[in-house]
Amino acid sequence: MIKKHMEKEFKISDLGNLSFFLGMEILYTQHGVYVTQERYLKNLLTKFKMEDCRVAPTPLEVNHKLSRFGGEEFRDMKLYQSLVGSLIYATLTRPDLSYAVGVLSQFMHCPRKEHWIARQRVLRYIKGTLREGLYYGFTSDTRVKIYSDADWAGNVDDRRSTHGYLCYVGDKLISWCSKKQHIVALSSTEAEYKGMVEAAKEVIWLKTLMKVFDVIQNTPIICGDNMSSLYLAANPVFHARTKHIEIQYHFLREKVIDKEIEVMHTSTKDQLANMMTKSLDGPKLQRFKDMEGIKKIEKNLN
Repeated sequence: MIKKHMEKEFKISDLGNLSFFLGMEILYTQHGVYVTQERYLKNLLTKFKMEDCRVAPTPLEVNHKLSRFGGEEFRDMKLYQSLVGSLIYATLTRPDLSYAVGVLSQFMHCPRKEHWIARQRVLRYIKGTLREGLYYGFTSDTRVKIYSDADWAGNVDDRRSTHGYLCYVGDKLISWCSKKQHIVALSSTEAEYKGMVEAAKEVIWLKTLMKVFDVIQNTPIICGDNMSSLYLAANPVFHARTKHIEIQYHFLREKVIDKEIEVMHTSTKDQLANMMTKSLDGPKLQRFKDMEGIKKIEKNLN
């Protein structure tokens, strides 16, 4: 019933209207589709008077220590909030901006001058990557795979961890997340495990959606680089060092035991979700972007 209703209500012509509403630009090529927001990003630079700025290799400095405390207060709070809101909109097609925007959004109620300076770096990075966007090649692979990662106690104010994931259908990146966890994790294993739980929730939702559209499904895979968290997800034994982890997080273990989800180890150098949990240096960021399908549209592309 849901599928018939969606087929009735949604028309192909609506795709153009939807992309226009979202500020997206869709370019069809012989082998795939590019989705960008170049026009929107140019307008963003103009709005905040950064159209002639120097470019930066990364959205944030590596090992930044942005904090709510210390430093001079930035007096124009509405201007800061307007910028961060605009940047959130830009992450619709730019997952490489997600971590930086997530960090800046934590200071909406108490911006400091150092946060405003950090915002300038994000815009400088955008200036150098205006023509970049997501590339979707024409392939038939429909297997779901998610890369999940967490940066343990990375926040300097409250020592909460940041988790993130990148969700693929085949080689197509379709959803992503970078978010600070709600409670303090007492170990890297706990932080990674909780991040995998959030990835599992995305998998379950996606499986339901694909079932509606009668898409053939295999067992989804969650890839992590922390062996302890992978072992915790797959092992039904209750470990003494994980007694404090809330019961709600252990539904992942149930899904793994029931073979609804698989967990798999991936090396840190191939952990694509790294860019969703921390600021990387230029070469590493570019390498992950290439692996994730974030590509630059060439001017002579037809």
